[in-house]
Amino acid sequence: MLTHARPVCFIATADAGRARAFYEQQLGLALIQDSGYALLFDANGTQLRVQRVEAVAPHPYTALGWEVDDVVAQARALAASGVAMARFPGLPQDADGVWTSPDGSRVAWFHDPDGNTLSISQSPDA
Repeated sequence: MLTHARPVCFIATADAGRARAFYEQQLGLALIQDSGYALLFDANGTQLRVQRVEAVAPHPYTALGWEVDDVVAQARALAASGVAMARFPGLPQDADGVWTSPDGSRVAWFHDPDGNTLSISQSPDA
């Protein structure tokens, strides 16, 4: 049924101005539209709708992530744009905030201005 439909990603913000600056300037996503209800970004051909809400209740887990070719290079590029990698007690992360999972996948996490947990990851085959 939805095999050929394109997915749309959703995340919430209580401060559209801060969210727009973060997703557009720090993450480098192109703004397609500001409808007044949501900010619509192009995330490499997938629509990312940052919906305006009164209050955000961030999840304690990753809400949105990107698969990248080089997680360390991407973590450093994000850090250079002012994005701090998240650190989690008990999780062995390297100096760039990258954790290597038992299967060899590499992941780094960060938060948007509303506290939503975002990630970048690299498969072990990359």
